[in-house]
Amino acid sequence: MVLKQLLSRHAYLQKHSPVSTVGTVISKSAKCCWGNSLRRVARQCGKCFSTKIVLGIETSCDDTGAAVMDETGNILGEALHSQGEVHLKTGGIIPPVAQQLHQENIARIVQEALSASGVSVEDLSAVATTVMPGLALSLGVGLGYSLELVERHKKPFIPIHHMEAHALTIRVTNRVEFPFLVLLLSGGHCILAVARGVSDFLLLGQTLDIAPGDMLDKVARRLSLQQHPECSGLNGGKAIENMAQLGNKLCYEFKVPLERHLNCNFSFAGLQNNVNKVIMQKEKEEGLQKGQLLSCASDLASAVQHTVAVHIARQTHRAILFCVQNGILPQDNTTLVVSGGVACNQYFRKTLQIVTDATGFSLLCPPPRLCTDNGVMIAWNGIERLRAGLGVLYSTEGVRYEPKAPLGTDISEQVEKAAVRVPKLNLTV
Repeated sequence: MVLKQLLSRHAYLQKHSPVSTVGTVISKSAKCCWGNSLRRVARQCGKCFSTKIVLGIETSCDDTGAAVMDETGNILGEALHSQGEVHLKTGGIIPPVAQQLHQENIARIVQEALSASGVSVEDLSAVATTVMPGLALSLGVGLGYSLELVERHKKPFIPIHHMEAHALTIRVTNRVEFPFLVLLLSGGHCILAVARGVSDFLLLGQTLDIAPGDMLDKVARRLSLQQHPECSGLNGGKAIENMAQLGNKLCYEFKVPLERHLNCNFSFAGLQNNVNKVIMQKEKEEGLQKGQLLSCASDLASAVQHTVAVHIARQTHRAILFCVQNGILPQDNTTLVVSGGVACNQYFRKTLQIVTDATGFSLLCPPPRLCTDNGVMIAWNGIERLRAGLGVLYSTEGVRYEPKAPLGTDISEQVEKAAVRVPKLNLTV
């Protein structure tokens, strides 16, 4: 019923919404108008704001986020609308539904962020918006809204790469200097890269098939964890993490992916298939139909979580060794940053802590609320780009969203040729 109502409302909005979502182009405006915005110091309600203030807008997947930040990293105002509850009921993200919910909420969310900040649109130095990568229909909503906003108020526009924003979020809360190693874990991505500058990344490895968050969501659905009282209302990844705490990971042993490949890539599809086979076998043994809760669900969740953690930790260990051996990162005082929605998993963090302790790296993660998609990370990426003078557009003619977009310069072949062997570590948490 929920899905039917949303799809019908989606069809209506497609016909009547004033916001264009695909390939929107705005006319050129005089650069001097934007220059005034950059120089203006906003004074409102007795407050003196920083010279640079950016509005960030995020709609790459299923969260509508907006935030206003100044150049010192102060979050002046933020708002977020999560579609999680809707997508739990429909069994996954349905792009047209996500698009419609973004259309219904984006204006309100942006206004809430601006109102909370005490900053008017006229006081903004620029508007930053996620344009890549992500769901095409979702990206289109944020871009279309933003282009209309910057055209109306003559503001500079800063297109944002979603994964770049995740990588740099740590610089809001911690003093992290370039270069540093970053591991990005989410429902759509799994990336190891070196951040050498605001828009300067070396891609060491990435998932060859599906992302860890996607895999955990699918396993959680296959295990029907929503029926368990410990998991009601939780997304798949969090449900797996909660159930794993109740189980014994030693009851099942799954093969760690890519063990014989000396690179920094990831793979989760094969592991998911193996887990599904075990689930089917256990259902037969217990005389259960698909959709009924297995008595061993917690043990399976624990074993799956551990296998994913070991895979991620080993590839990250290889990335550290490769970067140090090749002078890409210094051996001392170097940081591993772990970000993205799946980085909220505490078991993964503890496993990675074992690796950083063994290699002399520091492990840093943004607070959980900044790991998942949000407007703050987009606003901050906008601030970083504005300060560095990178990708600030005074004309948005020809700006498009890109559902698929690589991060940085791909050196994964060099990593594989180096064939770095990783010493064994006890990764038991």
